[in-house]
Amino acid sequence: MAAEPHLPVLYQDIIHALQPRNGCSYVDCTLGAGGHSQGILEASQPDGKLLGLDLDPQAVGIAKRRLASFGERVRIEQASYVELTGMLEQIGWDGVDGIVFDLGVSSMQFDTPDRGFSFQHDAPLDMRFSPDSLVSAEELVNQMSEAELAEIIFNYGEDRNARRIARAIVRARPLHTTKQLAAVVAGAGGGRSHLHPATRTFQALRIAVNEELKSIEAALPQAVKALRPGGRLAIISFHSLEDRIVKDYFNLESSDCVCPPRQPICTCDHKAIIKKITSKPVVPTEAEIEENSRARSAKLRIAEKI
Repeated sequence: MAAEPHLPVLYQDIIHALQPRNGCSYVDCTLGAGGHSQGILEASQPDGKLLGLDLDPQAVGIAKRRLASFGERVRIEQASYVELTGMLEQIGWDGVDGIVFDLGVSSMQFDTPDRGFSFQHDAPLDMRFSPDSLVSAEELVNQMSEAELAEIIFNYGEDRNARRIARAIVRARPLHTTKQLAAVVAGAGGGRSHLHPATRTFQALRIAVNEELKSIEAALPQAVKALRPGGRLAIISFHSLEDRIVKDYFNLESSDCVCPPRQPICTCDHKAIIKKITSKPVVPTEAEIEENSRARSAKLRIAEKI
């Protein structure tokens, strides 16, 4: 088991963004080890409530221990944030006052070698957030066509050498461990000097295995719908693909008109349902990055329900 982590990324910024209050209700859609949830529950004492969701049973177990002292104020479910609407209906909540997403893979998952998220240790090619998921990275690597692999690596890893990497993977199959895959990708050449050549391929496979981008797109409308007027949505992303989805959604739903700019008369009848609290994303301070290097790429966007 990985060691239980300390404060999560942008902790104080999340608490400031959500402004937790006594008697209000909140959702942590990416519970992890419960760091953000603990802060929200402490700030909303004595009667604030929180629902925590996470696909990862390891995270759920750690969070339950960490948040046990809050008793019935907290409810934790092993579930995806794509199920947000259904989970709120199941527990009888008709609206919430704040929602947080901390997207992507957690430090805890990276630091658990047998999960297969990192090539720093040799482990099975898994990369699933939930062990109940049907498809692992090993299956994608060994069963996809060269063209399909190249498309995933290019689109989700933003790697210009995607075709070369995919060709090398197909020639080296079968591949079963993280070290095997990392060696094949490194042997294919290319890559940026400050990154290990396999970094983008591992990111791409992880996103594909867990359908991360599709999940974000499906969850954002549910989150906004669940918020009460004045409720806030705070989303931390760690790479450009995630951030672009959040940015575009916030831009769309904070606009009264989405007609083409040169169209003289509005015909879309679109009405803003949120207002952006952050025109530009909040990023970690140098002190936080020095303490936790994984915070370096974090971006926080905040919106408020109208």
